[in-house]
Amino acid sequence: MHPSSLPLEKLEQQCRWSFSRASGPGGQHRNKVETAASIEHLASGIRASASEERSQNRNRQVALHRLRCALAVDYPGPSEEGSLEHGSGGGVSPGASELWRAYCLSGRIRICETNEHFPSLLAEVFGAVLADGLDLSKTAERFGTSSTQLVKFFSIYPPALVRINQGLVQRGLSPRVSTSKR
Repeated sequence: MHPSSLPLEKLEQQCRWSFSRASGPGGQHRNKVETAASIEHLASGIRASASEERSQNRNRQVALHRLRCALAVDYPGPSEEGSLEHGSGGGVSPGASELWRAYCLSGRIRICETNEHFPSLLAEVFGAVLADGLDLSKTAERFGTSSTQLVKFFSIYPPALVRINQGLVQRGLSPRVSTSKR
C-alpha cells in the first residue's frame, strides 16, 4: 500500500514529528507555545509543515495532510534516470478504484484538496499517468473522465502538474498542461 493511502496512525509510525514556536500574527498565545508542526517521512525524507493555525493539533492535521499529498507525487523518490516513467504513485491497476469512481461521476471529478481521500486519489491517478507514459488521454480513458478533468484534478496540487511537465520536457515534448492557478 502506498504511504499516502495508509491509515493515519500507521503513516505516523513511519514519521518523525518536530514542533517549534511559530512567528507572525496570532498574538501572545502563538508566540509562547510550540504550535508549528513539522513531519518527516523517514524512509523517503519527504517533509511537510504547518504553522498558520494557533492550535498545535490543527497544525499537526494540516502538516500530515500536506505530507500525504507530497508522498502521492514524490514517493518513491526520483531516481537519476527515468524517474517519471518508473516511479509510481501507488501500484496502478488497469482501471480506476472504487474510491475514484465515488468521486468521478459522469466523467467529472468532484473533490477538494482538504478531503481526506484526496492524497490517495492523487497517488492513484498520478501513478497511472506515469505508467501510461505521461499520456493523459490514455489515463483519462481508463479512469472514465477527460484529460481536461485530469488537468483540473492535478491543478488542485500544482507540484503534480510540475512533475508531469518536467517529464514531458525530458522526453523532448512541449509541456501540455498549465501549472497556473485556476
